[in-house]
Amino acid sequence: MLRINDISYAIEGKPLFEGASATIPTGHKVGLVGRNGAGKSTLFRIIRGELALEGGDISLPSRARIGGVAQEVPGSEVSLIDTVLEADVERTALMAEAETATDPNRIAEVQTRLADIDAWSAEARAASILKGLGFSDAEQQMPCSAFSGGWRMRVALAAVLFSAPDLLLLDEPTNYLDLEGALWLESYLARYPHTVLVISHDRGLLNRAVDNILHLEDRKLTYYTVAYDDFAEQRAARIAQAEAENAKAKARIAHLQSFVDRFRAKASKAVQAQSRLKMIDKIQLISTPQEAALRKFTFPEPEELSPPIINMEGVAVGYGNRTVLSRMTLRIDQDDRIALLGRNGQGKSTLAKLLSDRLEPQAGRITKARKLRIGFFAQHQVDELRVEETPLDHLRRMLPDELPTKHRARLGGFGLAPQAETEVGRLSGGQKARLSLMLATLDAPHLLILDEPTNHLDIESREALVEALTAYTGAVILVSHDMHLLSLVADRLWLVKDGAVAPFEQDLEAYRAMLLSSDKPASSKAKPAKPKPASREKILELRSEVRKCEARLEKLNDMRDKLATKLADPALYEPEKVGEMEVWQKKYAEVMDGLSRAEGLWLSAQESLEAAETRV
Repeated sequence: MLRINDISYAIEGKPLFEGASATIPTGHKVGLVGRNGAGKSTLFRIIRGELALEGGDISLPSRARIGGVAQEVPGSEVSLIDTVLEADVERTALMAEAETATDPNRIAEVQTRLADIDAWSAEARAASILKGLGFSDAEQQMPCSAFSGGWRMRVALAAVLFSAPDLLLLDEPTNYLDLEGALWLESYLARYPHTVLVISHDRGLLNRAVDNILHLEDRKLTYYTVAYDDFAEQRAARIAQAEAENAKAKARIAHLQSFVDRFRAKASKAVQAQSRLKMIDKIQLISTPQEAALRKFTFPEPEELSPPIINMEGVAVGYGNRTVLSRMTLRIDQDDRIALLGRNGQGKSTLAKLLSDRLEPQAGRITKARKLRIGFFAQHQVDELRVEETPLDHLRRMLPDELPTKHRARLGGFGLAPQAETEVGRLSGGQKARLSLMLATLDAPHLLILDEPTNHLDIESREALVEALTAYTGAVILVSHDMHLLSLVADRLWLVKDGAVAPFEQDLEAYRAMLLSSDKPASSKAKPAKPKPASREKILELRSEVRKCEARLEKLNDMRDKLATKLADPALYEPEKVGEMEVWQKKYAEVMDGLSRAEGLWLSAQESLEAAETRV
């Protein structure tokens, strides 16, 4: 159980917590929500013991392990699978000791503990987590140095999930995941056996992966035993009730004040006037929650073009001599709202680059409306803003002939008026994303391509983006891990898979179910898929697994023989050694249990290898 008791903390004189308290029961999945800057990430640092409280305390059960995603995974030459395995410090230490231990007593203890923590299935569990986060079997054997920072963050997430701490702290974990990875994480967290506290602005995750909400507002913590949508409904009702009570109180104050104003100067009414002033002083308004400033988006309206605005016939696209997508025959009209679905690496970004003229087709024909304007937003563009310039500077540079009042009006349309003259380097992640979105839509595009637009946006901003896209009169192409955004905006789904792009005729929930079950959509006419020939890399990987299993069996057999020799010693059965004999017998039984498990894993690995070799 995590107890947060009457804590107080301030940064540079600004209080973030004042007498805040909450209790999170063991095993609960909790979403930590609150406006940006309220102190959510600071609370995580306090829980981890990185910051000293000014008052109050936080307590956890003794020896409880706290885990969170490391800020950066080193670009080492260690493979992804080994990096994740090393996150379980106890297992790593025991495996190393098992290699060198010579004392039969200690050997038995080590093997017993390895069996207790299910060490022999660790590689399979680590591989399953990495696969869920988007890494293929071949990529799992590659070094961390072969991947970019964003992908290394996925490795860091895999490592902490594998280590299974008693309290798992996750700060916006879906920001560096695609839709498929985010859906997998939702399912994984819902089954996680220990306590989870996650900061997120992803309504899908907050509704499906957690069952409680911890709300940070007005420097206090409030615990709700419901998922996010129910919390939002309860909070809205509480705000409405507080505002209604305040309206009544203000009307009462106005009525009393009018009497005071009329009769204060009259001696005969002076006592009554003073009495009413005292009554006014006693009336207290209910403190309503601080509401975030208006977070709006206002996309400029393009003129209408004749349909279709884009038509593709037999188009292929790729890089150099490598084709990624082919045989694409697709049409986009100005009123389309299209979500691109598909696992990482299937070609969603390639298609987005083709549509935005960042790639030329390798084959086929693309016809576009003559006056078509296309806006493109990708998350990496946020990092390409000029940090030394202000938002106004960006507009002056890009639209030098436009009046300053128009520049400020544009910024106001994206909720950036207060930051107009603030250097970009000092803006929050959400403010930078707003600026990039504004710059992508300066010329009122007829087609707006958005690649992960909600990263760094809080829940209120995401809702404002939904409203803006709904009102927008141009076409929209969306790539996003935010199921809530996709479900409210997209009315067409395109599945990018196996080098092709085709309409997905079912809905997002069907796609989610398909991903989580790893099955294709049901079809009465579907024929069993013919197994694909196993690749050379796959066979080498399976052979390596068989060798590892054989090595484990050899070690365990050796331990069994040593323990059997010990148990064969007649001196062990002297009356005064009955207790010691029972200990050794127990250890022997535990090693035999571990040997049985290892044999099962070896048989499974051997069967997989034989099946793969028959498909070559």
